[in-house]
Amino acid sequence: MANVDTEARLDFANRGKTVASYRSKEFRRAVNSLIASHWALIGMLILLVATFVAIFGPWLAPFDPNRQNIMMRLLEPGAEAARNGTYWLGSDHLGRDVLSRLLYGARVSLLVGVASIAVGGTLGTLLGLVSGYFGGWIDDVIMRLGDIQLAFPFILLAIMFLVVLGPGLVNIILVLGIGQWITYARIVRAQTLSLREKEYVEAARAMGDSLFSILFRTILPNIVAPLTVIASFNVASVILSEAALSFLGLGVPPTVPTWGSMLSESRDHLLANKWWLAVFPGLAIVFTVLAFNIIGDWLRDFLDPRLKERD
Repeated sequence: MANVDTEARLDFANRGKTVASYRSKEFRRAVNSLIASHWALIGMLILLVATFVAIFGPWLAPFDPNRQNIMMRLLEPGAEAARNGTYWLGSDHLGRDVLSRLLYGARVSLLVGVASIAVGGTLGTLLGLVSGYFGGWIDDVIMRLGDIQLAFPFILLAIMFLVVLGPGLVNIILVLGIGQWITYARIVRAQTLSLREKEYVEAARAMGDSLFSILFRTILPNIVAPLTVIASFNVASVILSEAALSFLGLGVPPTVPTWGSMLSESRDHLLANKWWLAVFPGLAIVFTVLAFNIIGDWLRDFLDPRLKERD
């Protein structure tokens, strides 16, 4: 009996070492791949900077982002105001510091973008796996629900739900996330339909693997690559949708600065040559979205099992 316990412990220890070695090898492969891909490295640095700004923005901001000073309205970038300091990126039509609002807005914009994609991606992936694997009436019900949602303009559905639920950060994340689920569901369903009859899936069934193991350990890892690309592109549309809803008074409250709402507020002043009101939040969105797209493209190649076998 003691020999059996000893062998079991040794087997468990060996398995732990194997898993740790595999994780260490994958981490080194990810770092080497990231360094080798210069664009992916630049994208990662941009996301790290955006994340740093989102976390420490309140401590980096030189002014209160909601402090209004009509005497200091529409100052150009670099303007110095007595007793107020320097407005490095200028001020808006209410005399609020653009730099401070940009730093504070990073937190909300990134949170809305990433959290909405997480909600929509998770829901869509689960429904797509179930729909593609089981088929039949379950597939018909899920796909018809998606068709019904796609039959309505998304902005109208979002307005309807936010009128009922009320504006707020949590509500807009849920609405924007639910609005994205059908995209992921269709992609995952199509991939699952083609993978469920593969030899390795049949082998997993023959070995008695559970449904959870088949779906999430056998099928899902083979469809992660296209999901990452779709998610990276959807961040842009989610940020812009948040801007539109906030402009209508149905998104984040006006007292909470976001990049999208700053863009919406700037459009009335573009003809007056107040370019900085749109350029700086626009550049923040462009660089952040570009970074997500680059990282998504790199993840697509890194997570592709066929490319992994060549390494």
